[in-house]
Amino acid sequence: MSIRTPQNPTPGTTAGSPGRWNRLVGSIVEAALSPHPVDRYLELLDPMLTWRDLRGEVVRADHPTPRTVRLAIRPTRQWQGHRAGQFVQVSVVIDGVRHARCFSPANAAVGRDGDIELTVTVNDDGLVSKHLAAHARVGDVVGLSQADGDFVLPETDPTSAVFISGGSGVTPVLSMMRTLVARGYAGPITFVHYARTASDVAYRDELAALAGEHPNVDLRIHHTREDRDGHFTAAHLDDIPGLAAADVFVCGPRALMDAVADIHADLGISEPLHSEAFTLAVPTVADPDSVEGEVTFSRSRTTATNDGRPILDQAEAAGLTPESGCRMGICFSCTAVKRSGCTRNVLTGETDTESDTQIQLCINAPVGSVDIEI
Repeated sequence: MSIRTPQNPTPGTTAGSPGRWNRLVGSIVEAALSPHPVDRYLELLDPMLTWRDLRGEVVRADHPTPRTVRLAIRPTRQWQGHRAGQFVQVSVVIDGVRHARCFSPANAAVGRDGDIELTVTVNDDGLVSKHLAAHARVGDVVGLSQADGDFVLPETDPTSAVFISGGSGVTPVLSMMRTLVARGYAGPITFVHYARTASDVAYRDELAALAGEHPNVDLRIHHTREDRDGHFTAAHLDDIPGLAAADVFVCGPRALMDAVADIHADLGISEPLHSEAFTLAVPTVADPDSVEGEVTFSRSRTTATNDGRPILDQAEAAGLTPESGCRMGICFSCTAVKRSGCTRNVLTGETDTESDTQIQLCINAPVGSVDIEI
């Protein structure tokens, strides 16, 4: 089947609007190839040949530490670039099921033509991280989302920048520091990083090189299992130029986030704290004796006894596989329509009784009986 561009544009389009014309052609092609999207056919020829789907090809894969894999990914033409600190969803097929998780690019902010650098730390419970560490190879193609997230540099350069990270939380703040350095930022940059041991610092050489090449970069690395004062304390921020008015960015485990927030408040730093957690605070577990009702997954015609956990967990326990991403409520990939019933947001405690509304499955638990369109 072939489609020729007509000499006279279709009503409602103009010869000077290629984007609108491409969308029109795409709609015609997809209608002709229904019930499958165009990309399902194109991927049979080349998985990187896509009409709508955003994908990426692994062009480099190495292991900087025993627990990490570093990937350079070349995205398809749909990629819009990323701001330093944002995250992307990476999806892979494992045992015939597609799974998606969120990771933050570590490279400086780039536009549409830039590759994506991801360093993935293996999580003991991380299905996707373990899969990537064990199986990712050059030439593999993964699914991608556009970059998202509000953990980004401010619109105007800070007077002083302080980056604090723990473990895999290094990637978004490293992206921020690399971005500032790339655009010639001359203010003081303090980079404080925490890892279990020296061998667990995924960007040890890169951080040392940045500090060696740029006099305004102060690098402070602490090892929580090797140093006597390895865990964060206020003393780790001593002698930082302009700290009282600094923009402080922190990403890491909950304990580090909470400790930094407390010290930030005690020091009376004028700028608000910028933070992003890569692990979810454990919600209060519902008392099994107080949980009641059933969860109805209407589209799948499946019903399960409500056990109080978030709907995503209960759906997976019932054998369903709804799309999901980070399980932190920040990627919005696991949304579905709640047809009826009451749900509780496990992060805020707020309840919602509105019917026929979109909710996030990973952070909402049923209160009584709920009908969800999965």
